[in-house]
Amino acid sequence: MIEARNVSYRLQGVQVLKELSFSLAGGGLHGIIGPNGAGKSTLLRLISAVETPDEGELLLDGRRSDRYSRKEAARWIAMLQQGGLPPAGFTVREIVAMGRYPFQNWLGEEKEDPSALIDEALETMGLLGLQNRRMDQLSGGERQRVALAKAMVQQPRLLLLDEPTTYLDIGYQVQLLDTVRRWQRSRGLTAVAALHDLNLAALYCDDLLVLHEGKVVAFGTPSEVLTADMLKRVYGTEAAIITHPGTGAPQVLLQTMKG
Repeated sequence: MIEARNVSYRLQGVQVLKELSFSLAGGGLHGIIGPNGAGKSTLLRLISAVETPDEGELLLDGRRSDRYSRKEAARWIAMLQQGGLPPAGFTVREIVAMGRYPFQNWLGEEKEDPSALIDEALETMGLLGLQNRRMDQLSGGERQRVALAKAMVQQPRLLLLDEPTTYLDIGYQVQLLDTVRRWQRSRGLTAVAALHDLNLAALYCDDLLVLHEGKVVAFGTPSEVLTADMLKRVYGTEAAIITHPGTGAPQVLLQTMKG
């Protein structure tokens, strides 16, 4: 579904991405990892068709990303931004309903009533009891759950997540990613998530794309990618890799200096 062919991108004259080439299969949960400034968020914006490459081609479902209009792309691509939705005077239900915007006419109307979709998304994310509360009355974690519910009612085929667990405590991190994975598998979605937490990435993602200094330096399954050598080269840190006793996924144990 997603193919990059020698994609490069500059931001304010600075080369952020450099000749990226990769292919992500449809129907999977793909992770993008790498240190700060590696280009993870920029790559997600390119995949969302909000930005277009300066060089090379990015194909979405076999079509160049710059051939999609903003509204056309929004009918099948949903983006969950880093940090969730900002505080606003709208209620939770009103914000979630905004996920239907790409399907509305210029009067803000749809052919069918979306209320059932909205109710389902609110229930899935545990927000029914908060649906009439204003966004500026919610915590950062609650706003992140609202953002995912808004994406759900959009009924996308491609879901993009930029650091979705930011501001969430460990319980909500697991709950959010469990929900994303169940949703992705039950609907056959393609999901791409930029993640800082390598252990969460290994637990939830089918494969990992590693960015470093704007380039792809590794791509494969978590077991293939998460090695002590890679962590030393990309993150500049010593680490040991163990196997998760429940899932078999690799997990990273950081090592501190002695003395």
